[in-house]
Amino acid sequence: MYSLDDTIAAISTPIGEGGIGIVRLSGPDALGIVQSIFLRGKGRTTARPLQPYHLHYGHIVDPDTGQTLDEVLVAYMPAPWTYTRQDVVEINCHGGIVPLRKVLELCLRHGARLAGPGEFTLRAFLNGRIDLAQAEAVLDIVRAKTAASLRVAVDQLDGRLSDEIRQVRAQMLDVLSWLEASVDFAEDEIPPRDIGPDLARIQEKLERLLSTAEQGIIYRQGVRTAIVGRPNVGKSSLLNALLRTSRAIVTPIPGTTRDTLEETLNLQGVPLVLVDTAGITSDTADVVERLGIERSRAALAQADLALFVVDGSEPLTEADHDIAALLNNKPGLLVINKSDLPQAVNVEGFLPHLPRVHISALTGEGLDALEEAIVEAVFSGRVLASDALLVSNPRHKNALQRAHEHVVAARQTYAQGLPADFVSIDVTAAINALGEITGETLHEDLLETIFSNFCIGK
Repeated sequence: MYSLDDTIAAISTPIGEGGIGIVRLSGPDALGIVQSIFLRGKGRTTARPLQPYHLHYGHIVDPDTGQTLDEVLVAYMPAPWTYTRQDVVEINCHGGIVPLRKVLELCLRHGARLAGPGEFTLRAFLNGRIDLAQAEAVLDIVRAKTAASLRVAVDQLDGRLSDEIRQVRAQMLDVLSWLEASVDFAEDEIPPRDIGPDLARIQEKLERLLSTAEQGIIYRQGVRTAIVGRPNVGKSSLLNALLRTSRAIVTPIPGTTRDTLEETLNLQGVPLVLVDTAGITSDTADVVERLGIERSRAALAQADLALFVVDGSEPLTEADHDIAALLNNKPGLLVINKSDLPQAVNVEGFLPHLPRVHISALTGEGLDALEEAIVEAVFSGRVLASDALLVSNPRHKNALQRAHEHVVAARQTYAQGLPADFVSIDVTAAINALGEITGETLHEDLLETIFSNFCIGK
């Protein structure tokens, strides 16, 4: 997968019916392969070379049979001004799965090989066009579910995070060079230097970046939110009300929902992954309903946030108290539904640590307050500034945490007056941890892990 000497090809648009589908090639033989199967213009000629950065009309023809596979537009982009910094050719076909596969198979027969997941972006990284953090941002852009998460990913692709990391890393390399000089040339007169303030400034910058990680990861991954409660309290109605559409089946019959149902809601820029669950009860003989309840418990355990729905028109039941015990200090909200009916519930002293919101999923009353309460619970009142730089990748957060720990250890070692080579151990480890973010410190298994998440063709 790490060879740059062959030519790769893949379908780079989603599989299915559409107006246009693209077969992309990258590598030294990309132009030659396409020229061998592409006939230009209505007269179907191969006489003229393809002009770079222009769309050329023609047909893809199998040279062995003379069969025309598709009417296409072909674009040729020579290295190094391409996505991969190699020669790239894109064949714009009709967007059906059959013509795309036929054109791809023809490219493979004439010398290309099928690209692996994310291999085009991997080549962009290996050829120095982007760093590792920017490569990961490509996947985040593709998967962005809200405008806010897209903005965070675009910022990372533009290199804002990478620039910050490189600045901190350069400061640490400067400190390390002085430490190593003090050890290697101990007999020479190395000018004295107090690196304590330098390490303190580096620690402060790392802490500032880490302080954005929780919020950034939320924008990237979303908040998994389980809607839980006993049967017939209005969980599915709440899901439909939040989505502003009839997504879940709602009936007066308890136990209508037998399985979990997931939908994503854009809530003030936050991808909120709502999980509607089966009503949790302990007294059912229905095998299917029991399986649904087990999945509800699992969904609650995996959730980042719980919306615990109780029926405001009825007193709390033993089932409500049993579900409360399952929350296990998980962040959540107590949602008191059916405010359009006479109220009979008493929640005084019931889960006092949870914020509570009165709503009617039927009429929509209280939904705005619920949405504000969810945002408050997620961000604790913080909002995304338009120019904020956020650390949005858990891998980056982990590397920053390790770098921070090593800088703190280096400061302690230096403050204790220990030799410079003791201090340099932690400074070097911190530099390597930051290098993992941008790719200056590289492990082959790390590349495999990152790019295996990409789709083929990107």
